[in-house]
Amino acid sequence: MEMIKVTIDGVQVEVPKGSTALEAARAANIDIPTLCYLKDINEIGACRMCLVEVKGARSLQASCVYPVADGMEIKTNSKAVREARRVNLELILSNHEKKCLTCVRNQNCELQELAEKLGIEDIRYEGEMTKAPVDDLSPSIVRDPKKCILCRRCVAVCRNVQGIGVIGANDRGFNTSIGPVFDMSLSEVPCINCGQCIEACPVGALHEKDETEKVWDALNDPDLHVVVQTAPAVRVALGEEFGMPIGTNVKGKMVSALKRLGFDKVYDTDFAADLTIMEEGTELLGRIKNGGTLPMITSCSPGWIKYCEHYYPEFLDNLSTCKSPHEMMGAVIKSYYAEKNNIDPEKIFVVSVMPCTAKKFEAQRPELSASGYPDVDVVLTTRELGRMIKQAGIDFVKLPDDKFDDMLGDSTGAAVIFGATGGVMEAAIRTVAELVTGKPLDDIEIKDVRGIEGVKETEIDLGDMKLRAAVAHGTANAKALLEKVKSGDKTYDFIEVMGCPGGCVTGGGQPIVDSRTLAEVDPKELRAAAIYEEDRNLPIRKSHENPSIKKLYDDFLGEPNSHKAHGLLHTHYVERKKY
Repeated sequence: MEMIKVTIDGVQVEVPKGSTALEAARAANIDIPTLCYLKDINEIGACRMCLVEVKGARSLQASCVYPVADGMEIKTNSKAVREARRVNLELILSNHEKKCLTCVRNQNCELQELAEKLGIEDIRYEGEMTKAPVDDLSPSIVRDPKKCILCRRCVAVCRNVQGIGVIGANDRGFNTSIGPVFDMSLSEVPCINCGQCIEACPVGALHEKDETEKVWDALNDPDLHVVVQTAPAVRVALGEEFGMPIGTNVKGKMVSALKRLGFDKVYDTDFAADLTIMEEGTELLGRIKNGGTLPMITSCSPGWIKYCEHYYPEFLDNLSTCKSPHEMMGAVIKSYYAEKNNIDPEKIFVVSVMPCTAKKFEAQRPELSASGYPDVDVVLTTRELGRMIKQAGIDFVKLPDDKFDDMLGDSTGAAVIFGATGGVMEAAIRTVAELVTGKPLDDIEIKDVRGIEGVKETEIDLGDMKLRAAVAHGTANAKALLEKVKSGDKTYDFIEVMGCPGGCVTGGGQPIVDSRTLAEVDPKELRAAAIYEEDRNLPIRKSHENPSIKKLYDDFLGEPNSHKAHGLLHTHYVERKKY
């Protein structure tokens, strides 16, 4: 790699040829402010906050897109630079609804932080502001144009990362707004509710639809039996809401906090992940043996399912009929659990704490009500749970560790890895291989399906047959994979798709990581590492060895894919129009 020398604020640094002035400054430990910049995703120089002075240049340059050359001299803190940044920031603030104290992003807002850093005490350009209504018709995502700063980070993520592009810039000049075409609601366009736009937004212009009040009301209702379940990815991210390092596993503290909030039972969605493997693995083997539709594609990710319904309906028959794990859990709670504890299912209120905004949409699907009642009543994101814990005055960091409740709280290492891309595939292979060959794999850690590469492939020897498998995360990668399957370039038996890049660990409901941190570390890798560490440390690492799952089948379901299991744990999907 060819290196060049650049002088920034009198400090000489060596950087790779092709680096931008922003990257060179950061290599010299000089912090240049940014708003629109999102590394490798949105590098367009739109906000003009990263302006620098380059010796010999006629004007100030946007450092995020300005390539450095050998011997270049740059100033990041001259009077001209400071004044230009302040003017640009004041202009942005002049058309921004400044209700910071009541904003969901208060104290976690890049615009707010930047105003403090640049010492903004007054805004010289107050005047007319853009007027647009809040779009809250989506069951998952709320869009508030009055807080939008036109950074286009959400647009870039939706278009470039997810390959969808349902939001973009409308009109021009002062009237420019970011949203769906023709001022439509997110609920009227083929948005998959993944929430990656929320994760990208530096301010409060996009956020999840908050349902914490529904949960508080249920907890305060003496007639309701309120049960909560938590997804595997939540435990490795919730701590970030309380200042803990990215990727800290806080499972014990999370359970303790939920019990203090007043839930009657605290269960692990990992139990249902093991259940999913039993149902999905059996379904896969049935399709292979009986000439069923292949490749079978996983159905755990509601964002992916909605994407398939909108964009690839020809693959609907390929989808596993299994419900997602938290929906399976809700169905089991309102049937098996209710029966065993002699509780009227109508009085059971199930709350799912998920890393995902798309599951809010999923919970409202009418087909997910096998017991006669919705399998899940409310879905909270990791962020919403964090807010509830803060509202209750619980000192999360100092909490003792507690354990999930009995009956539906047992799980295996195969279940916890559902939170990372490739995890469902790996968990399934651990069980399917043993069911087919009658003996365990030599190594149950399937390294080929791990990591953050967009599409991963593996081939597993199952005695008389080889299982050809692929994994994709993020819908743009899923699109690329499906196109190869359609064209005949690739042939698989089993495909795992997760709607979000990195899988559930970086779902749209996870704690928001600011762009400066994202330029230095990758939450996908740190959170996934914590999940794999928990898997390694668990005594049972295969779903079919979970004793509570065996008991559920013995006492209630009979066997995987039984008539009763199908009625309770499986569902169907529908083709959806794009508009």
